[in-house]
Amino acid sequence: MAAGLGLIAGSYEQIAFGYRVKTDEKEWTAKAEFTHHAHTASISAAAASERFVVTGSKDETIQLYDMKKRVEHGALLHHDGTITCLEFYGTSHLLSGGEDGLICVWSTKKWECLKSIKAHQGHVTSLSVHPSGKLALSVGTDKTLRTWNLINGRSAFIKNIKQNAHIVRWSPDGDKYVAVVNDKVNVYDLETASVIGTVTNTKRISSVKFINNSVLAIAGDDEFVRLCDLSKEEWVCEFKAHETRVKAIDSFMMEDFCALVTASNDGFIKMWKLHLQEELESPTLLGEVNTTARLTCLAVWRPSSVQQTAEEPAAEATTSKELIQELSKTKRVRIAAEVVILEDESKPKKKKKGGGKGK
Repeated sequence: MAAGLGLIAGSYEQIAFGYRVKTDEKEWTAKAEFTHHAHTASISAAAASERFVVTGSKDETIQLYDMKKRVEHGALLHHDGTITCLEFYGTSHLLSGGEDGLICVWSTKKWECLKSIKAHQGHVTSLSVHPSGKLALSVGTDKTLRTWNLINGRSAFIKNIKQNAHIVRWSPDGDKYVAVVNDKVNVYDLETASVIGTVTNTKRISSVKFINNSVLAIAGDDEFVRLCDLSKEEWVCEFKAHETRVKAIDSFMMEDFCALVTASNDGFIKMWKLHLQEELESPTLLGEVNTTARLTCLAVWRPSSVQQTAEEPAAEATTSKELIQELSKTKRVRIAAEVVILEDESKPKKKKKGGGKGK
């Protein structure tokens, strides 16, 4: 376990920093493993799977790093504009969003673009993959929140939200999601696609992370991280994390506590120990490292953390009828996305009415 944790941070200075963290001591230590200067503009997004780390940039490229072999693994060139968001689904797929309004679905086997979806009229600002792998959410500068059926790469539902949201995230159980507009977090119910709660931060929000299905960690344009219980719409804890604004936040579970990781404009990446109990107390600092750069994004790499893929439909219903049926018979979750997207490429579904597969 000691060698099984990596931190990757992107910066305005175009550099991606990689650290190996030793977690077997009381105090965690982060040892510099690499600095990659593969981008020619500031880094805007980062994500990690079991094997790969990816960074996206204003230079319109996605750079790949193989963490097992510890080598650069090339670049993905498909977007025409800044890469705004990156998210892996398990080990098989990467989704990328950009200022060109596209969402691309990549296979991590051969790193080919399986599907390129014109998702928004303006920029794609954020995306999130449902725990089942069958749905994705995206928000953009066209003031819409869109639900995508990843089985066929088609739009399942479009919601006009009257404002430009810049972050969207599914809850771990997939029964709700949050969309962030400036300083507000709107909580949506999956079944009804309607807002069931709203919390307002003191500053514009830069990053959010679900700690569990009800507690959301929120970082904004100040030095604090705040934890909110969405079920009660209550702030349950806040702590000063950095000297300047917190740009990114991530978390993962250890055996008996939740580890929070924060990155800031002040150059520091900090690791915190948070005990999940009835009354949440401020976390304690486990360790920190100073990159001396202005950090923009963060990803945690854990080779041992096989993404928990929901065997059961974590989503029992959604506003798209096809998806209700689709998700109600979820069994092949792991391979469904790749298999069906590839089928869909070869034979477009024209036969809506008289297909022999009706019953």
